[in-house]
Amino acid sequence: MKKIILIAMMLLTGCAITPQARIAPTVYDFGLQPPADVPAASALSGQPQLMASLLVAEATAPAWLDSQAIQYRLAYHDPAQAHGYANSRWAAAPAALLTQRIRSRIAAVINNGVVSAGDGVRADYVLRLGLEEFSQVFDTVEQSRVVVRLRASLVERGTRRLLAQRSFSVEQAAPTANATGAVYALTEAGDRLTGDLIDWLAAKLAEEGKKAAK
Repeated sequence: MKKIILIAMMLLTGCAITPQARIAPTVYDFGLQPPADVPAASALSGQPQLMASLLVAEATAPAWLDSQAIQYRLAYHDPAQAHGYANSRWAAAPAALLTQRIRSRIAAVINNGVVSAGDGVRADYVLRLGLEEFSQVFDTVEQSRVVVRLRASLVERGTRRLLAQRSFSVEQAAPTANATGAVYALTEAGDRLTGDLIDWLAAKLAEEGKKAAK
């Protein structure tokens, strides 16, 4: 009798006996990129031309970052611990999304083409990328910023010789202290970092071109 009364009370108070319906997570990517043939595209204006053929390898990432989670850190509590938003995620791992973004940007400013490993086309140089940080950092409960860190290595394809290596880092404030704010700021920070990467790449490839011409 007590068991029957307990079940009746659970039904009356709305307690679920069956599993609750799961809320589908909101899925984000970096959004549309302006077409390369649009002169007014601010993301591409003033970008130097790359005079070489380049293979852009898939970016690598540490295990904690190699997932679709939108990561955040509570700097005011425990900055060494990474968390993921429960109801929001990336459409793919950040390293994969950033690789595609970088390839698209480079393809718009390179003369001899940008290729991926699966294209079966030989290139003069290889660009290797290592994503080290891609997260939102809360300095207080209401204030946050995003941090993007990337290591780039330029390798000569034929000799496998490392020509240059550099680490890039971009930080900027997030407009809102939630997943939407993180996505907006991380996308902008990723594009800023990509611009810095292309500037560096153009300088290094120009140096290699001068050496080859001597």
